[in-house]
Amino acid sequence: MVQAYNFLANWQLFPEKGTYQSGERPRSGTFSIASIENERMLSVNTNWVTLENQAFTAAYTLVPDGQEHPFENPEIADTVKAVFIDGITFEIHFYKNGQPSLHIMNEIMPNGYLRITQKGTTADQQPYTNIEYYHKQLSVLPYSASVAGAVIKPTEEGVIRHKALTAMEEQTNMQLEQIRKQIELLALQAQEIQKRKELSFIIYQAKLNFSPVIGQTYFLYEKNDGSHLLSLVSPKEWGGGSGPFKRFIAAVKLLADHTWMEVL
Repeated sequence: MVQAYNFLANWQLFPEKGTYQSGERPRSGTFSIASIENERMLSVNTNWVTLENQAFTAAYTLVPDGQEHPFENPEIADTVKAVFIDGITFEIHFYKNGQPSLHIMNEIMPNGYLRITQKGTTADQQPYTNIEYYHKQLSVLPYSASVAGAVIKPTEEGVIRHKALTAMEEQTNMQLEQIRKQIELLALQAQEIQKRKELSFIIYQAKLNFSPVIGQTYFLYEKNDGSHLLSLVSPKEWGGGSGPFKRFIAAVKLLADHTWMEVL
């Protein structure tokens, strides 16, 4: 599950950043996702503590294949469907009695934080949206990483180290996001070059009755015998059709590198 890589971590809640239309704002909380069963399944665990110091936990497993699967806690849902939209977006859909009951959107933000948006309905059938923000836990956090953990008193050295590591993590996550966008752009450019290459092969095998000029627009047709012909005559000049040919393929232009591109 390559797309799950960014999510496989322990996350610490920013309680003050969230918005809650249902339930109380927690005082603290953690969220974690781990891969199990040879990376075929995901284990999801959530722990939170209320302002009244009441501790809660929720744990379940998912198969992120985009298909509905039975959910292990029928009080919450009958089935669940999980899918990675891309490397920074993970959706979970819960269904009860055949109807959607809860939608959870997990998103990695450009600053590296995790935003979790929950959309569902209350017991009296009122729609609600809760939004929470998390950051990845670091081993030097100056507080307990679990509800049952021992209290850790922060030292000046630990606080300085934590701030430095947090800044480092934000910067590297931002740089990784920039690289990801560059990779996506390069992939699109590669697809465009491959498309021009395939089109150029067709044109250079077509019948040419003239010498093409760079920057000039021409018209590619398929003949009745399956071969191709490059023409100066546009479909409009044939009365909007393909003239004596089987079909019109595309308007094309010769580029300076002698590849051809389709003119939209």
